[in-house]
Amino acid sequence: MLEITEILDQPQHADAVLTLPFGDRQRSRLRTQLDSGEDVGLMLPRGRVLRGGDCLRASDGRIIEVRAALETVSTAYSGDAQLLARAAYHLGNRHMPLQVGAGWLRYRHDHVLDEMVKGLGLAVQTEQASFEPESGAYHGGHHHLLQLHDH
Repeated sequence: MLEITEILDQPQHADAVLTLPFGDRQRSRLRTQLDSGEDVGLMLPRGRVLRGGDCLRASDGRIIEVRAALETVSTAYSGDAQLLARAAYHLGNRHMPLQVGAGWLRYRHDHVLDEMVKGLGLAVQTEQASFEPESGAYHGGHHHLLQLHDH
């Protein structure tokens, strides 16, 4: 089984593709398969979520591109920024991973949450799409916030 052990800092030409849903892209240890069917084991540093487009290095030197799998998600639409903010607040209050786009919010499909969001006045569509939720203020990309308290 091929071991994948390193996350590269920059995109590179890939020798193979690994398509994973969001839940598996959060794991640092995982046995799975490349899109070609070859068995691989992820043995990556802990604490990083893989994103579509990330590149990994396998133990044999090959570069593996990560792709976000299509998943069943709910996408809530509104042209009203206040309605979107209100829905994001309520979904976040339930600790739901949330992807934010221009005029829309996306979360893992859940019919109860769909009804809540519709009740707030947004249109909700269930669809197959890649899911790339926000990483959060303290999980990647915002480390400078923590540095304010180091001194």
